[in-house]
Amino acid sequence: MPPEPPPASAEKVKRVAIVFAVTVVAISALIFVSVLKHAKAPTPPRPIGNNFKGKPAPDFALKDLSGNVVHLSDFRGKAVVLNFWATWCGPCKAEMPWFVQLQKQYGPQGLAIVGVSLDDDATPEQIAKFARQLNVNYTILLGKDDTAKLYGGVDALPTTFYIDRNGTLVDATMGLPERDELEDHVKRTLAEGRTSTVSPTASTATSVGGGQH
Repeated sequence: MPPEPPPASAEKVKRVAIVFAVTVVAISALIFVSVLKHAKAPTPPRPIGNNFKGKPAPDFALKDLSGNVVHLSDFRGKAVVLNFWATWCGPCKAEMPWFVQLQKQYGPQGLAIVGVSLDDDATPEQIAKFARQLNVNYTILLGKDDTAKLYGGVDALPTTFYIDRNGTLVDATMGLPERDELEDHVKRTLAEGRTSTVSPTASTATSVGGGQH
């Protein structure tokens, strides 16, 4: 009967363990680099495009927080900032105090900010409480998917459309703009309806489903 081979030395076991560890680290590093390479950067504020620019803003009828039915056409003669938002959307919450300031400052000039909530799970009471906590001084409506579809589908929040006094879409943005940029849009929208019928284009955006997942 042949003799059994001698047991592996401690030094040999140590070398094997080191080689294995180095291999694992190298593979992990390659995977990490691959993930970074294919990862997408966060969506920056950006224009939506010219699909709606210069066209009449689609009308709709939605309930406000008091249960009253409000039509977009009720605001004809005013410059409208139509803001699609949700309570779970961080960028939306960040810009809402700016809307409060702008409504107070430019309301006497004919500005009407209209926030359309696209919350799936929040109740009207919860949405109203959220609005009160932010001292919202403009119209909040309870939105539906069909409303968003009228505006080409809202893929990310916040998404904001600017509508002149004649009911024409002037501009549109997806994501969170700078405070000054937001005010510039408001000023242009107020001025646009005074001169002629015109024209949306569109600004980090939170994906519509992303706030719930």
